[in-house]
Amino acid sequence: MTTQVEQLSEGLAAAVAKAAGSVAMVDARRRIPASGIAWSDGVVVTANHVVERDEDITVSFGGEAAIAATVAGRDRGSDIAVLRIAVGTGQPAERAPENSTRVGHLVLAVGRPGEGGVMASMGVVGAAGGAWRTGRGTTVGGYLQADVTMYPGFSGGPLIDVTGRVAGMNSSHLGRGGGLTIPVGALDTIVHDLLAKGRVRRGYLGIGTQTVVLPAAQQAGLADGQESALLITGVETGSPAERAGMLIGDVLVSLAGAVIASTESLFELLGGERIGQTVPAVVLRGGARTELAITLGERE
Repeated sequence: MTTQVEQLSEGLAAAVAKAAGSVAMVDARRRIPASGIAWSDGVVVTANHVVERDEDITVSFGGEAAIAATVAGRDRGSDIAVLRIAVGTGQPAERAPENSTRVGHLVLAVGRPGEGGVMASMGVVGAAGGAWRTGRGTTVGGYLQADVTMYPGFSGGPLIDVTGRVAGMNSSHLGRGGGLTIPVGALDTIVHDLLAKGRVRRGYLGIGTQTVVLPAAQQAGLADGQESALLITGVETGSPAERAGMLIGDVLVSLAGAVIASTESLFELLGGERIGQTVPAVVLRGGARTELAITLGERE
């Protein structure tokens, strides 16, 4: 009689076998290869930090000859790179519905870091959240964190659910003290931009900031009793901020009509769709409200 533990074990093995056809070995660096995900026909997604060269890149899906790949686009801030391969090679991954992977779910990290076939490790989703900012100041639309083991070469590979569907892409270079997973919805948004433009376009002000708590008297004069804002600690020469007249010591309270209470709220407004737009900015200068018009640039 089959026990529940045996059924679970067989189910996990079946999930890995189902996902294996979509997990690529990515040979794009000097040391051991890394992993990737067949995202759509002719497209492989992997971690940017494992793509150390722009030429002589190959991918393989186990038991097949190496397939030549070219870089379609890369984004250092979110650690995502997109490769193009011949149409009809690789089995596009089945993706889990957005937000279907929740805290407490069993998941598996799957990688193909060599010719020996896929590897996997199991864990539990310990955290899941919405938009966040990476160490490079890039806003990503969500994250998953699971206690899976990220073996060498697992970056760029998928985190899968117990049915073998891809929940996101793993990266050992995101997060603190361990890897993070970029979920399918946030990943697809960035992949779309990289395929269309080769990069992710982001707005640029050219300021250094730190969050400050506003005095009660100033809070009363702002929308919704705003409690915090951004003190401008630096203004880059020739930047959009300098051209608009922003000064060190100004306190930025709103941009484009939206409250700026933290660095996260500022970065959320600096999407590529705003590049070139002239938007209103409100700063407190010596405690007095000052309005500026700033034309957003593009971050290189």
